[in-house]
Amino acid sequence: MSDTTIDKVSGAQAPQGPDGQRHLATGKQVAMRMWVDEAPTDDKPSAARPYETVGYVISGRAELVIEGRTVRLEPGDSWLVPAGAEHTYRILERFTAIEATSPPA
Repeated sequence: MSDTTIDKVSGAQAPQGPDGQRHLATGKQVAMRMWVDEAPTDDKPSAARPYETVGYVISGRAELVIEGRTVRLEPGDSWLVPAGAEHTYRILERFTAIEATSPPA
């Protein structure tokens, strides 16, 4: 059996990132983060990241604009942003979601 390390990140003590995200568990190949109660906005800058992102909407509504196409995100929806894809988000109503990135962002 390989050397196994179990890390737990308590939600109440998860470190907060510069954009308001909460950094959750992170491994060598994948990392999770949570966006909590993000306020409505339509001025997030567009970006292309060197990692793949998948996400799951817990509450609220947003639009993902990816490579010129708009995808509406609602509670229970999940999404994928491939590595290198130009994208941005428009938060339509207070938004909470979990994202995982690979490799870790």
